[in-house]
Amino acid sequence: MSAFWNWYIVLFVAANVVGIVWLLLATARRKRGDIEQATTGHVWDEDLQELNNPLPLWWLGLFLISVVFSGCYLAFYPGLGANAGVLGWTSDKEVAADLADNNRKLEAVFARFRDQPIEHLEHDQQALTLGHNVFVNNCAACHGSDARGAKGYPNLTDNDWLYGGAPDTVVATIAKGRNGVMPPWGPVLGDQGVEEVANYVLMLSGQKADATLAAAGKARFATTCVACHGPEGKGNPALGAPNLTDNIWLYGNTLEEIKATIKNGRNGRMPAWENVLGADRVRLAAVWVLAQAPHVETSSAPVAAAAPAAPAGEAKQP
Repeated sequence: MSAFWNWYIVLFVAANVVGIVWLLLATARRKRGDIEQATTGHVWDEDLQELNNPLPLWWLGLFLISVVFSGCYLAFYPGLGANAGVLGWTSDKEVAADLADNNRKLEAVFARFRDQPIEHLEHDQQALTLGHNVFVNNCAACHGSDARGAKGYPNLTDNDWLYGGAPDTVVATIAKGRNGVMPPWGPVLGDQGVEEVANYVLMLSGQKADATLAAAGKARFATTCVACHGPEGKGNPALGAPNLTDNIWLYGNTLEEIKATIKNGRNGRMPAWENVLGADRVRLAAVWVLAQAPHVETSSAPVAAAAPAAPAGEAKQP
């Protein structure tokens, strides 16, 4: 705060206090010639008059006590410009103290879960409750309050994991985030190539597709898509490449939606939550997420068999 504004505030506050004292004392004195029941001259309903008598002494005393209280307050707490007051109180210190007290309480709670394996915590009701609270407050905006996701946001209640569903992998996903990139293949394949590959992908997932176009798309798939999705289209968790042989779709499973994905690419970003939540909350969020999904996959290795079917447009990342 500059010296000008400091003195401006000091003088403004002092002038207000002095002005209030003067006003109280001035209105408390009875003017010469006043009668006991002086009026303002306002009359209602023929005989209802507004009196203009000085304040009773007890009432005046209460006002003056409040003025004295304000002086004491200004001496102990900030209020006169840059003066911090005798106690040195600041809102920053108050918030810091509240946070420190809250963190001490949380530490006592989190310490109980810190060294326990996530597999054990999935059966701990308190851990699940805390994890659910973390999820609702931080993750539900994208994945939904029921964790079933939406188009472009993975469903966390099935067993399809883009980067693997092992506990340590899920913790790493939440803590460090993920950046999934599907490059646009339109310029390379052309419209005809996109049509053919899209039909082949439809066929891989067991959906109805044009057999002729799918056959041509298989050859193109082997030269452009196999590096990420594998020769059989079962994906690669190391790259976050989805399994194309099940019926779980992050951006939709219609021919037009698949063509749009192949032609224009996709960019899916899972933000890193480690600095926001801290390690303890990240683990508890992972506990709750893992408890929502069926326990079939136990490692980050690619799944050989197709994952259980889920509503179209959903996939897991989390």
